[in-house]
Amino acid sequence: MLACHPAKKLSFNRSISDGDLVIVYEKHESMKAVTVCEGSVLQNRFGVFKHSDWIGKQFGSKVFSSKGGFVYLLAPTPELWTLVLNHRTQILYIADISFVITYLEVLPGCVVLESGTGSGSLTTSLARAVAPSGHVNTFDFHEQRAESARADFERTGLSSLVTVKVRDIQGEGFPDDFTGMVDSVFLDLPQPWLTIPSAAKVLRHDGTLCSFSPCIEQVQRTCETLRTRFTDIRTFEVLLRTYEVREERMQSLSEDGDGSNGSVHRKRRQCSDGSYVLSGSPSISSVMARPCGEARGHTGYLTFARVKCVS
Repeated sequence: MLACHPAKKLSFNRSISDGDLVIVYEKHESMKAVTVCEGSVLQNRFGVFKHSDWIGKQFGSKVFSSKGGFVYLLAPTPELWTLVLNHRTQILYIADISFVITYLEVLPGCVVLESGTGSGSLTTSLARAVAPSGHVNTFDFHEQRAESARADFERTGLSSLVTVKVRDIQGEGFPDDFTGMVDSVFLDLPQPWLTIPSAAKVLRHDGTLCSFSPCIEQVQRTCETLRTRFTDIRTFEVLLRTYEVREERMQSLSEDGDGSNGSVHRKRRQCSDGSYVLSGSPSISSVMARPCGEARGHTGYLTFARVKCVS
Protein backbone atom coordinates (compact mmCIF):
# COMPACT_ATOMS: atom_id res chain seq x y z
CA MET A 1 0.00 0.00 0.00
CA LEU A 2 2.85 2.35 0.77
CA ALA A 3 6.41 2.93 -0.36
CA CYS A 4 7.94 0.90 2.47
CA HIS A 5 10.57 -0.94 0.44
CA PRO A 6 12.04 0.05 -2.95
CA ALA A 7 11.21 -3.35 -4.46
CA LYS A 8 7.62 -3.08 -3.20
CA LYS A 9 7.03 0.57 -3.98
CA LEU A 10 3.42 1.01 -5.00
CA SER A 11 2.42 3.61 -7.55
CA PHE A 12 -0.34 3.72 -10.10
CA ASN A 13 2.22 2.88 -12.79
CA ARG A 14 3.42 -0.31 -11.12
CA SER A 15 2.37 -3.64 -12.61
CA ILE A 16 0.40 -6.13 -10.54
CA SER A 17 2.46 -9.09 -9.33
CA ASP A 18 1.66 -12.44 -7.81
CA GLY A 19 0.90 -11.92 -4.11
CA ASP A 20 -0.20 -8.27 -4.47
CA LEU A 21 -3.31 -6.97 -2.77
CA VAL A 22 -5.80 -5.39 -5.19
CA ILE A 23 -9.22 -3.84 -4.79
CA VAL A 24 -11.67 -5.43 -7.22
CA TYR A 25 -14.12 -2.68 -8.15
CA GLU A 26 -17.55 -3.57 -9.54
CA LYS A 27 -19.26 -0.31 -8.59
CA HIS A 28 -18.93 2.18 -5.73
CA GLU A 29 -21.14 0.12 -3.43
CA SER A 30 -19.50 -3.18 -4.41
CA MET A 31 -15.75 -3.64 -3.89
CA LYS A 32 -13.61 -6.32 -2.29
CA ALA A 33 -9.95 -6.84 -1.42
CA VAL A 34 -8.30 -9.78 -3.16
CA THR A 35 -4.76 -11.13 -2.87
CA VAL A 36 -3.52 -12.11 -6.32
CA CYS A 37 -2.54 -15.77 -6.53
CA GLU A 38 -1.61 -17.33 -9.86
CA GLY A 39 -3.87 -20.31 -10.43
CA SER A 40 -6.77 -18.85 -8.43
CA VAL A 41 -9.99 -17.39 -9.80
CA LEU A 42 -12.55 -14.82 -8.70
CA GLN A 43 -16.17 -15.64 -9.41
CA ASN A 44 -18.95 -13.07 -9.17
CA ARG A 45 -22.11 -12.07 -11.03
CA PHE A 46 -20.03 -10.92 -14.00
CA GLY A 47 -18.38 -14.29 -14.54
CA VAL A 48 -15.10 -16.00 -13.71
CA PHE A 49 -11.88 -13.97 -13.59
CA LYS A 50 -8.50 -15.70 -13.66
CA HIS A 51 -5.86 -14.15 -11.41
CA SER A 52 -3.23 -15.12 -13.97
CA ASP A 53 -4.81 -12.63 -16.38
CA TRP A 54 -4.26 -9.84 -13.85
CA ILE A 55 -0.52 -10.38 -13.38
CA GLY A 56 1.49 -7.85 -15.39
CA LYS A 57 -1.40 -5.40 -15.79
CA GLN A 58 -1.29 -1.87 -14.39
CA PHE A 59 -3.34 -0.84 -11.37
CA GLY A 60 -6.55 0.70 -12.67
CA SER A 61 -6.85 -1.82 -15.52
CA LYS A 62 -10.22 -3.04 -16.74
CA VAL A 63 -10.25 -6.86 -16.96
CA PHE A 64 -12.84 -9.13 -18.55
CA SER A 65 -14.32 -12.47 -17.51
CA SER A 66 -15.03 -15.48 -19.69
CA LYS A 67 -18.62 -14.20 -20.05
CA GLY A 68 -17.58 -10.72 -21.18
CA GLY A 69 -18.27 -9.02 -17.86
CA PHE A 70 -15.64 -6.72 -16.42
CA VAL A 71 -14.22 -5.26 -13.18
CA TYR A 72 -11.46 -2.76 -12.41
CA LEU A 73 -8.30 -3.62 -10.47
CA LEU A 74 -7.47 -0.71 -8.18
CA ALA A 75 -4.51 -0.01 -5.92
CA PRO A 76 -5.33 -0.56 -2.21
CA THR A 77 -5.18 3.05 -1.05
CA PRO A 78 -6.18 3.84 2.56
CA GLU A 79 -9.38 5.44 1.25
CA LEU A 80 -10.44 2.25 -0.54
CA TRP A 81 -9.22 0.00 2.27
CA THR A 82 -11.55 1.84 4.66
CA LEU A 83 -14.47 0.82 2.43
CA VAL A 84 -13.59 -2.89 2.21
CA LEU A 85 -12.01 -3.80 5.56
CA ASN A 86 -13.66 -6.12 8.08
CA HIS A 87 -15.58 -4.14 10.70
CA ARG A 88 -14.48 -5.48 14.07
CA THR A 89 -15.66 -2.20 15.62
CA GLN A 90 -17.32 1.00 14.45
CA ILE A 91 -14.84 2.76 12.17
CA LEU A 92 -13.93 6.29 11.15
CA TYR A 93 -14.66 7.19 7.53
CA ILE A 94 -12.87 9.45 5.09
CA ALA A 95 -14.47 12.76 6.15
CA ASP A 96 -13.40 12.33 9.79
CA ILE A 97 -10.05 10.72 8.91
CA SER A 98 -8.91 13.55 6.64
CA PHE A 99 -9.96 16.12 9.24
CA VAL A 100 -8.07 14.28 12.00
CA ILE A 101 -4.83 14.00 10.03
CA THR A 102 -4.96 17.67 9.02
CA TYR A 103 -5.66 19.08 12.49
CA LEU A 104 -3.20 16.73 14.21
CA GLU A 105 -0.58 18.06 11.77
CA VAL A 106 0.62 14.53 10.97
CA LEU A 107 3.57 14.71 8.55
CA PRO A 108 6.25 12.33 7.23
CA GLY A 109 8.57 11.42 10.09
CA CYS A 110 6.03 11.97 12.89
CA VAL A 111 5.58 9.59 15.81
CA VAL A 112 1.88 8.97 16.52
CA LEU A 113 0.15 7.08 19.35
CA GLU A 114 -3.38 5.73 18.83
CA SER A 115 -5.80 4.11 21.29
CA GLY A 116 -7.76 2.03 20.43
CA THR A 117 -6.90 0.27 17.22
CA GLY A 118 -10.35 -1.16 16.46
CA SER A 119 -10.65 -2.14 12.80
CA GLY A 120 -7.56 -0.14 11.78
CA SER A 121 -9.31 2.30 9.45
CA LEU A 122 -7.65 5.43 10.84
CA THR A 123 -4.36 3.60 11.50
CA THR A 124 -3.94 2.86 7.81
CA SER A 125 -4.23 6.53 6.84
CA LEU A 126 -1.96 7.60 9.70
CA ALA A 127 0.68 5.17 8.46
CA ARG A 128 0.63 6.70 4.98
CA ALA A 129 0.87 10.20 6.47
CA VAL A 130 4.00 9.42 8.56
CA ALA A 131 5.77 7.37 5.86
CA PRO A 132 8.55 6.74 5.10
CA SER A 133 10.45 7.61 8.29
CA GLY A 134 7.71 8.01 10.91
CA HIS A 135 5.88 5.42 12.97
CA VAL A 136 2.41 4.71 14.35
CA ASN A 137 2.09 2.88 17.68
CA THR A 138 -1.47 1.70 18.16
CA PHE A 139 -2.94 0.10 21.28
CA ASP A 140 -6.03 -2.03 21.91
CA PHE A 141 -7.04 -3.77 25.13
CA HIS A 142 -8.68 -6.64 23.19
CA GLU A 143 -6.03 -9.22 22.27
CA GLN A 144 -7.95 -10.86 19.42
CA ARG A 145 -8.75 -7.50 17.82
CA ALA A 146 -5.11 -6.50 18.06
CA GLU A 147 -4.01 -9.74 16.41
CA SER A 148 -6.52 -9.29 13.57
CA ALA A 149 -5.34 -5.71 13.02
CA ARG A 150 -1.72 -6.87 13.00
CA ALA A 151 -2.59 -9.41 10.27
CA ASP A 152 -4.33 -6.68 8.24
CA PHE A 153 -1.30 -4.38 8.41
CA GLU A 154 0.92 -7.24 7.28
CA ARG A 155 -1.43 -7.89 4.37
CA THR A 156 -1.48 -4.24 3.31
CA GLY A 157 2.29 -3.82 3.61
CA LEU A 158 2.24 -1.51 6.63
CA SER A 159 3.96 -3.70 9.21
CA SER A 160 7.18 -1.64 9.08
CA LEU A 161 5.24 1.56 9.83
CA VAL A 162 2.76 0.30 12.44
CA THR A 163 3.31 -1.46 15.76
CA VAL A 164 0.24 -3.02 17.40
CA LYS A 165 0.32 -3.60 21.15
CA VAL A 166 -2.19 -5.01 23.65
CA ARG A 167 -2.65 -2.57 26.53
CA ASP A 168 -5.49 -0.99 28.47
CA ILE A 169 -4.52 2.63 27.88
CA GLN A 170 -7.58 3.92 29.73
CA GLY A 171 -6.53 2.05 32.86
CA GLU A 172 -2.72 1.98 32.56
CA GLY A 173 -1.89 4.99 30.41
CA PHE A 174 0.75 5.04 27.68
CA PRO A 175 4.12 3.33 28.33
CA ASP A 176 6.76 5.52 29.95
CA ASP A 177 9.11 4.69 27.05
CA PHE A 178 7.31 7.35 24.97
CA THR A 179 7.70 10.21 27.45
CA GLY A 180 8.32 13.46 25.55
CA MET A 181 8.82 11.64 22.22
CA VAL A 182 5.39 11.77 20.56
CA ASP A 183 4.14 14.32 18.02
CA SER A 184 0.44 13.43 18.07
CA VAL A 185 -2.00 11.33 20.10
CA PHE A 186 -5.41 10.03 18.99
CA LEU A 187 -7.94 8.66 21.49
CA ASP A 188 -11.05 6.62 20.71
CA LEU A 189 -12.06 5.52 24.20
CA PRO A 190 -15.24 5.39 26.31
CA GLN A 191 -13.64 7.57 29.01
CA PRO A 192 -10.89 9.56 27.28
CA TRP A 193 -10.54 12.01 30.17
CA LEU A 194 -8.84 9.26 32.18
CA THR A 195 -5.99 9.18 29.63
CA ILE A 196 -5.39 12.94 29.35
CA PRO A 197 -2.57 13.11 31.99
CA SER A 198 -0.70 10.24 30.31
CA ALA A 199 -1.14 11.82 26.86
CA ALA A 200 0.28 15.13 28.13
CA LYS A 201 3.29 13.28 29.52
CA VAL A 202 4.24 11.52 26.26
CA LEU A 203 3.67 14.50 23.93
CA ARG A 204 6.50 16.78 22.85
CA HIS A 205 6.23 20.49 23.52
CA ASP A 206 3.49 21.89 21.28
CA GLY A 207 2.25 18.33 20.48
CA THR A 208 -1.35 17.78 19.45
CA LEU A 209 -4.15 15.52 20.70
CA CYS A 210 -7.48 14.44 19.25
CA SER A 211 -10.27 12.61 21.05
CA PHE A 212 -13.18 11.01 19.18
CA SER A 213 -16.43 10.64 21.13
CA PRO A 214 -19.96 9.82 19.92
CA CYS A 215 -21.72 11.64 22.81
CA ILE A 216 -21.56 15.32 23.76
CA GLU A 217 -21.44 14.43 27.48
CA GLN A 218 -18.10 12.67 26.84
CA VAL A 219 -16.86 15.80 25.06
CA GLN A 220 -17.82 18.06 27.95
CA ARG A 221 -15.95 16.01 30.53
CA THR A 222 -12.92 15.59 28.25
CA CYS A 223 -12.66 19.34 27.63
CA GLU A 224 -12.91 20.03 31.35
CA THR A 225 -9.92 17.73 31.99
CA LEU A 226 -7.94 19.06 29.01
CA ARG A 227 -7.88 22.62 30.38
CA THR A 228 -5.35 21.73 33.06
CA ARG A 229 -2.57 20.68 30.65
CA PHE A 230 -3.72 21.76 27.17
CA THR A 231 -4.63 24.88 25.24
CA ASP A 232 -6.33 25.72 21.92
CA ILE A 233 -9.19 23.28 22.69
CA ARG A 234 -11.70 22.96 19.86
CA THR A 235 -14.50 20.50 19.07
CA PHE A 236 -15.89 19.76 15.61
CA GLU A 237 -18.62 17.65 14.08
CA VAL A 238 -17.95 16.70 10.45
CA LEU A 239 -21.06 16.13 8.32
CA LEU A 240 -20.70 14.92 4.75
CA ARG A 241 -23.41 15.20 2.11
CA THR A 242 -23.07 13.35 -1.19
CA TYR A 243 -24.80 14.54 -4.35
CA GLU A 244 -25.89 12.53 -7.37
CA VAL A 245 -25.42 14.39 -10.65
CA ARG A 246 -26.81 12.82 -13.80
CA GLU A 247 -28.46 13.68 -17.09
CA GLU A 248 -32.23 13.21 -17.29
CA ARG A 249 -34.78 13.74 -20.04
CA MET A 250 -37.62 16.17 -19.37
CA GLN A 251 -40.76 16.65 -21.44
CA SER A 252 -41.23 20.13 -22.87
CA LEU A 253 -44.65 21.78 -22.96
CA SER A 254 -46.33 22.14 -26.37
CA GLU A 255 -48.08 25.42 -27.02
CA ASP A 256 -50.65 26.61 -29.56
CA GLY A 257 -49.88 29.50 -31.81
CA ASP A 258 -51.51 31.97 -29.42
CA GLY A 259 -49.20 30.88 -26.62
CA SER A 260 -51.80 28.91 -24.65
CA ASN A 261 -51.14 25.30 -23.71
CA GLY A 262 -52.39 22.78 -26.20
CA SER A 263 -55.34 20.67 -25.11
CA VAL A 264 -54.89 17.80 -27.57
CA HIS A 265 -55.07 14.43 -25.80
CA ARG A 266 -51.80 12.49 -26.11
CA LYS A 267 -50.89 8.95 -25.11
CA ARG A 268 -48.02 8.11 -22.82
CA ARG A 269 -45.19 5.98 -24.16
CA GLN A 270 -42.35 4.38 -22.24
CA CYS A 271 -38.76 5.19 -23.17
CA SER A 272 -35.86 2.76 -23.14
CA ASP A 273 -34.66 4.13 -19.78
CA GLY A 274 -38.02 3.40 -18.14
CA SER A 275 -39.31 6.98 -18.09
CA TYR A 276 -42.55 8.08 -19.72
CA VAL A 277 -43.20 10.91 -22.19
CA LEU A 278 -46.28 12.06 -24.02
CA SER A 279 -46.51 10.75 -27.55
CA GLY A 280 -45.60 13.45 -30.05
CA SER A 281 -44.15 15.83 -27.44
CA PRO A 282 -40.51 16.85 -27.76
CA SER A 283 -38.15 16.07 -24.82
CA ILE A 284 -35.05 17.89 -23.68
CA SER A 285 -32.01 16.72 -21.72
CA SER A 286 -31.06 18.40 -18.48
CA VAL A 287 -28.36 17.76 -15.90
CA MET A 288 -30.00 17.24 -12.50
CA ALA A 289 -28.30 17.33 -9.07
CA ARG A 290 -29.90 16.02 -5.90
CA PRO A 291 -28.66 14.88 -2.46
CA CYS A 292 -28.23 11.13 -2.13
CA GLY A 293 -30.68 9.50 0.23
CA GLU A 294 -27.93 7.47 1.93
CA ALA A 295 -25.90 10.42 3.22
CA ARG A 296 -24.21 9.72 6.59
CA GLY A 297 -25.27 11.88 9.49
CA HIS A 298 -23.64 12.18 12.89
CA THR A 299 -20.67 9.88 13.50
CA GLY A 300 -19.01 11.57 16.46
CA TYR A 301 -17.34 14.67 17.84
CA LEU A 302 -13.65 15.43 17.29
CA THR A 303 -11.99 17.37 20.09
CA PHE A 304 -8.51 18.79 19.40
CA ALA A 305 -6.04 20.35 21.81
CA ARG A 306 -2.40 21.38 21.99
CA VAL A 307 -0.22 20.61 24.99
CA LYS A 308 0.91 23.68 26.92
CA CYS A 309 4.57 24.58 26.66
CA VAL A 310 6.12 24.67 30.11
CA SER A 311 9.05 27.12 30.43
